[in-house]
Amino acid sequence: MAAVLPLDPSTSTPAAQTRRGTRRKARQGFRFGKYREIIIAVAFFLLFDLGVLVLNFYTSFQIDQDTVAINLAGRQRYVSQRIARTLLELDAARAAGQAYRNETLAELRSGASIFDQSHKAFKAGATVPGGDGKPVFLDAVTSERGRQLEAQVDQLWNPYFEKLQPLMRDGFGPEDLSAALAYSQANNIRLLTVANDFVTETQQIGASRASTLRMVQTGGIVLALLNFAFILFKFLRRLQTSDAAIEAANEENDEILQAVREGLFLITPDFKLGSQLSRSAHALFGRSLAPGQDFFKLLEPLLTDKTLDDARDYVQLLFAPHVKEALVQGINPLSEVEAMVKNRLGDDVIRHLSFHFNRVVEDGAVRHLLVTVQDVSARVELEHKLQSERQRSQKEFEMLLKAVDADPALLRQFVQRAEANLLEVNDMLRSTSSAQGESAILQRIDEARRRVHAVKGDAATLGLETLASQAHQFETALDRIRQGGGAGDLGQALLSLPLPLEDLLTKVASLKTLTGLSRPAGASPGTEGVNALLARLAQEVAADCGKKVQASVAVGALADLPSGQADLAREIAVQLLRNAITHGVEAPVTRTASGKPEAGQVAVQLARIEAEWQLTVRDDGAGLSAPRIRRKLLELGWYTQEQLDSFDDRQVVGHIFKPGFSTASGVSMHAGRGIGLDVVQANVQKLAARMTLGSTPGEHTEFRIRFAA
Repeated sequence: MAAVLPLDPSTSTPAAQTRRGTRRKARQGFRFGKYREIIIAVAFFLLFDLGVLVLNFYTSFQIDQDTVAINLAGRQRYVSQRIARTLLELDAARAAGQAYRNETLAELRSGASIFDQSHKAFKAGATVPGGDGKPVFLDAVTSERGRQLEAQVDQLWNPYFEKLQPLMRDGFGPEDLSAALAYSQANNIRLLTVANDFVTETQQIGASRASTLRMVQTGGIVLALLNFAFILFKFLRRLQTSDAAIEAANEENDEILQAVREGLFLITPDFKLGSQLSRSAHALFGRSLAPGQDFFKLLEPLLTDKTLDDARDYVQLLFAPHVKEALVQGINPLSEVEAMVKNRLGDDVIRHLSFHFNRVVEDGAVRHLLVTVQDVSARVELEHKLQSERQRSQKEFEMLLKAVDADPALLRQFVQRAEANLLEVNDMLRSTSSAQGESAILQRIDEARRRVHAVKGDAATLGLETLASQAHQFETALDRIRQGGGAGDLGQALLSLPLPLEDLLTKVASLKTLTGLSRPAGASPGTEGVNALLARLAQEVAADCGKKVQASVAVGALADLPSGQADLAREIAVQLLRNAITHGVEAPVTRTASGKPEAGQVAVQLARIEAEWQLTVRDDGAGLSAPRIRRKLLELGWYTQEQLDSFDDRQVVGHIFKPGFSTASGVSMHAGRGIGLDVVQANVQKLAARMTLGSTPGEHTEFRIRFAA
C-alpha cells in the first residue's frame, strides 16, 4: 500500500518563517570584533607552534649530525683494530715466505685512508665516506674534551700514518712492514683507549642535545595546552549564544535519523537531493553527499547503463500521481544492485545495496520521494555461501558415488598412497622453520609439491575431480609461498598450510572409510581397470584442453611389479600422459593445417625386455622445440641471453625437468606449474632407472624409462 507522508507543518508556518528570518539576520550581523580574542589567541598559538617547530627542527638536525659523529667515531675505533690486524697478517705471510694477499693489502690501505680522512674531519670538518660508502659531512668537534682527545689521537696517529705510508704503495720492503708493525704493537692499546674515550664523548654530546630537545618539546606542549585551554574557554562561551538555533537544527535532524536505521534522503521532482541527509547515506555511497546533487549522477558510477535507464523510468513513474505505488513496487530495478564504492579507508569494495522509494504527498501531488538505502551485502554473501556449500556438498556426493563405482582395489591403493603422501607432507611442513635457511625450505616445498601433484594425478585418474581440484588449490598455496621471498617470510607462510592440508586428509579419510564398506574385490586391480582409467584420464585432459586424442594404453604389467615400483611407474605414466596431451598434442585446427588427423595419437606401454622393464610414452604431437624453451628460460629470468647462447640444444631441453619450469602460457588444472616432469625425474631416480628422451619437431615425442626387473 502506498505510504503517504505529509510535510511537517512546522516548516511552513509563519512562526517557522519568522525563525528562519531571525537566523538570517543573525548571520548577517556577524562582526569580526566579536571573536577578536579567539582569533588573536589562535594566531599566537600558530606563531608559537611555528617557533617550537623551527627550534625542534634545528635541534633534530644537530642530533642527526651527532649520530653521524657517533657512528664515525665508532668506525675509527674499529678501523684502528683492523689496521693492526692486517699488519699482523702481512707479517705472518712474510715470516712464512708467502706472497702478500691483495685483499689484505687493500684492507690495510683502505682502513688507513678512512681513519686519516675521518680524523682530519673531526679536527676541521669535512666530507668523508659514511658507513654505507656514501659521502656525509662531518662537523669538527667543538667540545673541550673532544678537542683534547683529538689532540691525543693526533699525537699517536701522525707517526703511525707516516710509518704506514710505504705500505700504501706496492714494492715496500720487510723493514717497512716491521717498522709499522712495531709502532702498532707499541701504541695500539693507547690508540684504542683514546678512540673509546672519543666515542663516549660524542655519545654524551648527542645525549645532551636529545635532553635539550625533550625540554623544548615538553615546554612547547605545556604552553600549547594552556593556550588551547584559553581558546576552548572563550569558544565555549561564544557557543552559548547560539545553543537555541543548534538545538532546533538537531531536532529536525533527529526526526529524520530516527525514521530509518539506514541511509535516508529526499529527492525532488527534478531528481535532486533534498536538504536532509542521514549520516549513513554518505558511507553507503562511499562518498560525501550534498544537497542539490543529481540523484542519477550519484548512481551513474555504480550501475550499468541499462540499469540506470530503468531506474530513471521507475522514478519518473513514482512521481506520476495517477500511477498506483503498490502496482510498481515489484518492478523496482534498484531493489538489489551490486556497486563498487569506497570504504572509510578509501579502498574500493563491492557492496550490494537495496533502494526503496516512498512517496511524500501534499495536496494530492507527489512533492518528494523518500529514498531508503540498505546495505544487504551480508545477506547476499550468506546466500552465496549457502549456494557454494550446496555445490560443494553436491560435488563431494558425486565424488563418493564415483568412488563407489571405482575398482575397490584401485581405490584402496589410491587411499593408501594419498594418505601416506599427505602425512609425509604434513611432517615435512611441521618440521620446517625459518631457521633452516631459504634453500632448505625451498627443497622441502618442492618435495611437498611433487607429492601433492602425484595425489592430484591419481585422483584425476580415478575421476575424483573434487579431490583433484582441492589438491590443485593446495599446489597454488605452495607456489605462492615458494615465490614469496626470504626464509623468514617462507617460514611464516608455512604456518597457513595445515588447514588446507587437513581438508585434504579429511577427504581421503572419508574415502578410506568407504573402502571398508565397498564390495569385496581382489587384492590387486585388474589389468583392464588400470588401462581403462588411464584411457579415460586421457580423454578428460584432452577435453579440458580443447583437443582430441586416441589413447592406446597397455600398462597391465604394473600388477607384476612390487607395490613400490608399481606406484612409482604408474605415477610416471600418469604425469607423462598428461604432459603428452597438454604440451605435445596440438589443437585440432593446428593438426589439420599440418596434414595430421584431428585426433592425436598417444601410446602408453609397459613391457618387460629381458631383465628390465621398459615404460614408453609416445605422442605424435608438435615435439620439443629448443628455441621455444630458450625463450621461456629467458622470460623466466633463469639465464641471460649470453648464457643461453653457450648451451647446446640438449642442455636447453634438459631444463624441462627443472622444478617450476613450464612452457604453458598459464596455470591450469593440468599444466603450468612445472611439477609434472619434476615428479617424473624424482620417480626415475627412486627407481634407479634410466630415462631417454627422443623428439622430432612437428612429428613426435617419446619418453622411455628402463629399470631393473
